[in-house]
Amino acid sequence: MAKASEYSRSEIPLFIVKVTENIELSPGVFLISWLNRSPFIPGQVVKVAVDRAQPPRIYSVCSGDTGDKMSVLFNIKEDGYLTPRLAKAVPGDDLLVSSPYGSFHGDNKPAFWIATGTGISPFYSMFQSGLADNKILIHGVRFLNQFYFEDELDWALGKNYIRCCSRETSDKVYHGRVTDYLLTINDFPKDYKYYLCGKSLMVVDVRDLLISKGIPYDHIYAEIYF
Repeated sequence: MAKASEYSRSEIPLFIVKVTENIELSPGVFLISWLNRSPFIPGQVVKVAVDRAQPPRIYSVCSGDTGDKMSVLFNIKEDGYLTPRLAKAVPGDDLLVSSPYGSFHGDNKPAFWIATGTGISPFYSMFQSGLADNKILIHGVRFLNQFYFEDELDWALGKNYIRCCSRETSDKVYHGRVTDYLLTINDFPKDYKYYLCGKSLMVVDVRDLLISKGIPYDHIYAEIYF
């Protein structure tokens, strides 16, 4: 979900779509899809609800901009209203969704994509939309089964796909947090863009680290999940 300050606008209408697919990618984490009826810019978000009893929540689009499928990636919040119901959705069920919106946009310029957890969503959308050239993707998770879309990203990005895992170890995976890995980099390109997506603590820590390394503030773009 995206930062409330930019995306809490209640005037964005919701419309009914039918679930086409709902896949559990790892324990408690699902990729739910429906037929796309709205053009969007990779990196944007949509509001999602199962009914009008509770306010919708906001998720980054997690699919490319060229097909007829729109997806979002979510993890179950056991004490929540929406996500336990989303997890039980099957093809043919109704969802309420908004048209995509937001200003966290990908483009063709060289960039670092830095994510934790389900914060991989907007970057996977950008990747699926053909924006992966000249990109370095750094994804941090707690457990090895949380590297969503790992095989596809590894095959396409190769050495430009860096995985960081804080609680388990594996070959070709950095053992530690994203911030730990970034501290091993001595020279960050000053002309690159830096996109950050994940929990607020990571975003703030990485932003401060980049600024301390001389990256201009206006080269850093952040999307905070909560």
